[in-house]
Amino acid sequence: MTSNYEHTIIARQDTSASQIKQIKQKYSDFITKNKGDVVQTQEWGIMNLSYLIKKNKKGNYIHFKIKCDGNLIKELEKNERLDKNLLRFLTVKVKKFDLKTNYFAKEDNSNEK
Repeated sequence: MTSNYEHTIIARQDTSASQIKQIKQKYSDFITKNKGDVVQTQEWGIMNLSYLIKKNKKGNYIHFKIKCDGNLIKELEKNERLDKNLLRFLTVKVKKFDLKTNYFAKEDNSNEK
């Protein structure tokens, strides 16, 4: 049965923009090859971590909204555990997606004085 999942991965802070693009493409392709559907992908950029993870203070966040079954999530996480560029990942099952709000978009405060 297909469910909705929000999946966030944290790549190392020293990961280049081209490597981030490759990581995003790699996991998007993996999801679609395994009968999943990537509804939306967001790059949240570099943010501080709450605590050191593998000697990193910051991480590069990538967020996926995915429609698939639970077995695909298990396979996806198994692959991510082996990826040396990733620090952490988290998958949350949701009832429906909020496709309008990007909570971590850089806000434009140029109009405020």
